[in-house]
Amino acid sequence: MFDAFTKVVSQADARGDYLSNDQLDALSRMVGDGLKRIDAVNRMTGNASKIVSDAARSLFAEQPQLIAPGGNAYTNRRMAACLRDMEIILRYITYATFTGDASVLNDRCLNGLRETYVALGVPGASVAAGVEKMKEIAIAIVNDPANITPGDCSSLVSEVGSYFDLAAAAVA
Repeated sequence: MFDAFTKVVSQADARGDYLSNDQLDALSRMVGDGLKRIDAVNRMTGNASKIVSDAARSLFAEQPQLIAPGGNAYTNRRMAACLRDMEIILRYITYATFTGDASVLNDRCLNGLRETYVALGVPGASVAAGVEKMKEIAIAIVNDPANITPGDCSSLVSEVGSYFDLAAAAVA
């Protein structure tokens, strides 16, 4: 797992190049947006239970077959496993947001997840729908302007959304 700085330096080193002005500008923007990034991570982390429970509640309202007898989230044990998986995905999304790099999300969470779900008979489309619901809730929380570092957060919100999209695509 590389943070954005290490990744840029590693790539330049592999080419035997100096860092370009564009790369330095991008890293400078990232530093400038660092407080917003930390605010976003703090908000998602502080509201993790709400994000997961609200997303699950909405998913099960739309797909009641999941919690009906014989459904993939039927019984307390299966429901707990579903909520645990949603929370793990959210946790790795916060790591990716903090570092500005999806590699930790890919390497430690999503790599092989679809195959695991297929082997367990978990409906990937339902997991993806749950991730999309978490995305909607998390972005609304991150976008709330109260008590957050002032400034334009649109690129950060877009980045956060891309991590959720990556996770949804990986399990679908």
